[in-house]
Amino acid sequence: MNQRRKTFGAYYHLVAELQLDSEKHLNYFRMSAEQMEEILSIVGPDLTRQTTNFRDPIDSCCSTSVTTCLLLSRASLAYQYRLGAITVCSSVHMTCSAIEKRMMSIHIPPPTEDQWKAIASKFWDKWKFPNCLGAIDGKHITIKAPPNSGSLFFNYKKTFSIVLLALVDADYRFTYIQVGDFGQASDGGVYGSSRLGRGMEAKTLNVPKDSPLPGAGVQGPMPYVIVGDAAFPWREIFNYRLSSARMVIECAFGILTARWRVLLSRLQMAPHFVDTVVMASCILHNFLTNPAQNRRWQDEAEQTGDMLPIIRNMGGNRGSKDAYGVCEKFSAFFNSLEGSMRSHHNIHSL
Repeated sequence: MNQRRKTFGAYYHLVAELQLDSEKHLNYFRMSAEQMEEILSIVGPDLTRQTTNFRDPIDSCCSTSVTTCLLLSRASLAYQYRLGAITVCSSVHMTCSAIEKRMMSIHIPPPTEDQWKAIASKFWDKWKFPNCLGAIDGKHITIKAPPNSGSLFFNYKKTFSIVLLALVDADYRFTYIQVGDFGQASDGGVYGSSRLGRGMEAKTLNVPKDSPLPGAGVQGPMPYVIVGDAAFPWREIFNYRLSSARMVIECAFGILTARWRVLLSRLQMAPHFVDTVVMASCILHNFLTNPAQNRRWQDEAEQTGDMLPIIRNMGGNRGSKDAYGVCEKFSAFFNSLEGSMRSHHNIHSL
């Protein structure tokens, strides 16, 4: 059956037909034919295989197509493409590794100081939260229990998982990701031990120097901050702005899983293979993110109600005195800004 893949296999017929209809191609693969061709031009050299006396190599285009379908959670790929199950697994792992190798440094590079400033400017323009470097959260990726792993991967929802920690900008693009921490990780443990957490603590991530909040120079320079989901008992306006900025990460995860629905299922792979699949999904998310299409994927995520389970209290149970002091100043800034807006524009409180 597999030897007749060029005669009856999905890649040589269905995929060829889909390339003739841009809307159907987008619905099936969650990307345009042109975008798929661009990905192939980047990772194709890593997917080339040699012909042997026993069988013809799998076309690199076919490998990319199979991998995309797996990320979309298409069932029975081996039958559809008339490939062996082991060949499907090998193609997926090889393609995801190639995506990580060739595209990670381009689509999720470490931000420079100027890029951090641009991110903060966009957060202020879109979400009215100043000096913000991004929104952070962690999500559980459910996996099959690895053999002899004990409770390492067992999380509070009583499933086995690895953790995806992510920081996103105001346009739902990932600026930092870390994949692979054990599902049982404690509240702030994942962030604290991450390169992001250690870098922020050591001040080695090109974060800009403190700067005044917009129109509030009297308060003096204020630090740049990352927003998360820890609950702070601040005033109404501060909570509203914090919630608006923080929801960017939830929207990003919603778009990610609306496109790559395999992340909503229990992945039947070894943890290190899961890490590669998740990394490739996030890289492709950035590659494909288009403000004009973001609403489409958000609507789909909201309609299905499918979301990755969260990690509780990502920022830890208690903040430092310095953090609380910063929050008090931000709260005062938002309240003074709102008072100024009311007096000039006669608008109601949020």
